[in-house]
Amino acid sequence: MESRQHEEYISAMAVDGNKKILLTASGDGTMGVFNIKRRRFELLSEPQNGDLTSVALLKVGKKVACGCSEGTIYLFNWNGFGATSDRFALRAESVDCMVPITESIVCTGSLDGVIRAVNILPNRVLGCVGQHLGEPIEQLAVTPDGQLLASCAHDQKVKFWDISSLGSMVVDEYRKKKKRGGPLKALTSKAPGSGEDFFADLREEEEATGEAATGSDSDDSD
Repeated sequence: MESRQHEEYISAMAVDGNKKILLTASGDGTMGVFNIKRRRFELLSEPQNGDLTSVALLKVGKKVACGCSEGTIYLFNWNGFGATSDRFALRAESVDCMVPITESIVCTGSLDGVIRAVNILPNRVLGCVGQHLGEPIEQLAVTPDGQLLASCAHDQKVKFWDISSLGSMVVDEYRKKKKRGGPLKALTSKAPGSGEDFFADLREEEEATGEAATGSDSDDSD
């Protein structure tokens, strides 16, 4: 079986819990819906602004979230795939990848290298889980027990983050006023703003490079 419905690349796919519906996110700004059991294409959503880069099922399969290259999360109702029901701008450069942590919380990766925890309905950016300094996040994965989040980026590293606290977070409907452009709340000990030395590994690499250079200079002088 082969099906070509999108006009641009397909960036992500997700299957519902009944293993019946396949959802696709595409660079043409649409989400595709395929019926796997009946082996047929169902429909394309209306196009959104920017490329759709990721797709995840939430709220016990009642909501679908799609990340966008413009830094927005678009929400669809299940069986209401033609048009979005809500949208949420993260004030991020992009939403390049996304993984569900609970039925309401997702973690997103962005071009700016920041991993954000986001609550869906009510829509809130909960804070920063971690960061690949200045490197775009390529992919996120969560362990089966929901305790650790793995991330990879253009720095050739796989990093692991403790997200055990996210499962117990409760988000109030009431939105507290906060300053625009303020720093993200640190949700792990290694996240920026946590008080821990987040840049220690970077400095260690620089020091190691410096020591190697010094060693080579001394070898030359001998």
